[in-house]
Amino acid sequence: MARHKVEICGVNTANIKVLTNEEMMELFKKYQEGDESAKEELINGNLKLVLSILKKYNNRCDNMDDLFQVGCIGLIKAIENFDLSHEVKFSTYAVPMILGEIRRHLRDNSSIRVARSVKDTAYKALKLKEELTNQYGKEPSIKEIAEKLELTEFEVANALDSTKDTISMFEPIYNDGGDTIYLADQLGDKKDSLYPLEIRIALKDAIKELKEKEKYILLSRYFVGKTQLELAEEIGISQAQISRLEKSGLDKIRKNIS
Repeated sequence: MARHKVEICGVNTANIKVLTNEEMMELFKKYQEGDESAKEELINGNLKLVLSILKKYNNRCDNMDDLFQVGCIGLIKAIENFDLSHEVKFSTYAVPMILGEIRRHLRDNSSIRVARSVKDTAYKALKLKEELTNQYGKEPSIKEIAEKLELTEFEVANALDSTKDTISMFEPIYNDGGDTIYLADQLGDKKDSLYPLEIRIALKDAIKELKEKEKYILLSRYFVGKTQLELAEEIGISQAQISRLEKSGLDKIRKNIS
C-alpha cells in the first residue's frame, strides 16, 4: 500500500526514516566522537518526532513550514546536548526542548503584547524548569521555581501563563453530534453584569488584600477553572492545604465586602 505523501519544507514525510533505539545509540556514540555525518542521520531520523509535536498546532499557526523549522532547531539542540550516561530515552529528553522552541516562537510572534518584565520572568522560569527537569528527571513545581528565582509563586505562575497559546473565541469545545458549542458561548457579557459597580470595586479591593498564595488559588479556581488537585500538584502542597487556603481567602473576601 502506498504511503500518504505530505510535504513540509520540501520534505516528503512518507520517506522519513525512523531510527531504532539501537541505531540511535550507535549514532550518538559516533557523533560524540566527532562524526558530523552521524549528527545529520540523527536529525533526519527524528523528524517524525517534530512532526508528531506539530499536530497540536495545526489550527494555531498560519505557516507550518516555519514552525517545522523552529521545531527542528529544538531537535538539533537536543541532539547536541543529549547525554548518554543519563540512561534516558532520547525522545523523553527531546520533546520538552522541541516544545520549548515552538512555544518561544509563538510567544515572540504573538499579536498579544506581554510586559517585558513578565516576559523576562517567563524566560528565566522556563530556562530553570528545563535545567531542573534535566537534572532530576522530573518537572519542578511552581514553588520550587519561585524559590530558586526568589520570586512569589504568583509571579512565576502568572509569567508562565503568559506563554500559553491563545485560542480563537470560535474554537469548538464540545460536540455531541448535534449543535457545536464554541468557547464564545461560554463567555459572560460584561454589559449584563449581575453586580453593581460598588460591589465589584469592593470585591477588587478585597482580592488585593489577600496573601499571594490565597489570591493565586482563588483566581485559578474561579477564573481559570483548575481543580484543587491540579493546584496541589502545581504548587507542591497537599489538597487539604489548598482547600484551607481557598476557604481562608473566601472568608476574608466576605468579611471585607460585607
